[in-house]
Amino acid sequence: MSHFPIQKFRNLRTPFYYYDADLLSATLAALKEAAPEKEFCVHYAIKANTNPRILKIIADNGFGADCVSEGEIRVALDAGFEPAKIAFAGVGKSDEEIEYAIECGIGCFNVESVPELELINEIATKKDKTIDIALRVNPNIEAHTHHYITTGLKENKFGIALEMLDDAIAYCTGQPRLRLTGLHFHIGSQITTNKPFALLCEKINEITAQYSARGIDFSSINVGGGLGIDYKNPDANPIPDFASYFDTFRKNLKIQPGQTVHFELGRSIVAQCGSLITRVLYVKSGLEKKFVILDAGMTDLIRPALYQAHHHIQNLTSTSTETDTYDVVGPICESSDCFGTDEILPITVRGDLFAIRSAGAYGEIMASQYNCRKLPGSIIS
Repeated sequence: MSHFPIQKFRNLRTPFYYYDADLLSATLAALKEAAPEKEFCVHYAIKANTNPRILKIIADNGFGADCVSEGEIRVALDAGFEPAKIAFAGVGKSDEEIEYAIECGIGCFNVESVPELELINEIATKKDKTIDIALRVNPNIEAHTHHYITTGLKENKFGIALEMLDDAIAYCTGQPRLRLTGLHFHIGSQITTNKPFALLCEKINEITAQYSARGIDFSSINVGGGLGIDYKNPDANPIPDFASYFDTFRKNLKIQPGQTVHFELGRSIVAQCGSLITRVLYVKSGLEKKFVILDAGMTDLIRPALYQAHHHIQNLTSTSTETDTYDVVGPICESSDCFGTDEILPITVRGDLFAIRSAGAYGEIMASQYNCRKLPGSIIS
């Protein structure tokens, strides 16, 4: 079991997010060791967690940022990320967001449609700026993950279909204010096998070879992110296997001389360092079930309700050597407000402290005030 300062927790108002700074630092060190090449550029996906102290640790380690809104660009800059290392993605960039990103001098726009190219060109022309562009391509690869977080199929809202890529490239290369530097791909999230990434490499090789034969080369290839984590056994696998992930691209992607490869990792960097700490309000007996009712709910960690995801659940304070079976639920007025069913846990009583593990990604950032609940605080140590 991970080390938690339980005595400190007892006196704090719950729920709150707890972040293990040592584990985050160890994860970043492992990431650097696995990808030392100067042509491998890692951008932290800001959407995973925007806690200012978390962002500062990542920025101080020299990584870039992957942003999908003006707000994310702002928090990235505030945390110390270099503008030139920021990539701005997203299928629905507004006029104001594009203007702001251009003014900030971000490194690259990851563009998802010809209409978006037209708008960026219009704004860039008005501002007398030349903008680096990477076109996001849908490679139509099945990532074998939840359908809500599969993003690389041809019918997803994201990106440009392969059949429409010629038109996008022709428009981009015909505009003096747009500089086509690369292609961008992202096939989905929480991918726990390297096979989809190997298939992605094959598709990228095929696409770039076709364009190279026509005299069009790309100085950068952005392969997105998507590397998953072990939600079931966070203590056994606190740091993802970055080595095999990057090896997949070394072995399968044909990197051209002088070409850079960009990665957009989020969950794999921050998920395991965070836990949602919550207190038992009641232990309720039904006709056939027992319920542990927590003071944290889907407003504080929405993944179980939204994706039917399961996070490892721990009772941190029970001293019982006996176990019982419980449904672990929250206080929200929705039947979907459930963290786990038929959980085998130590005998649990009112006041026990629980940890919902692997909540460092898409926990705090997706919290809401539904039911007029207060947003939880956070501590990091």
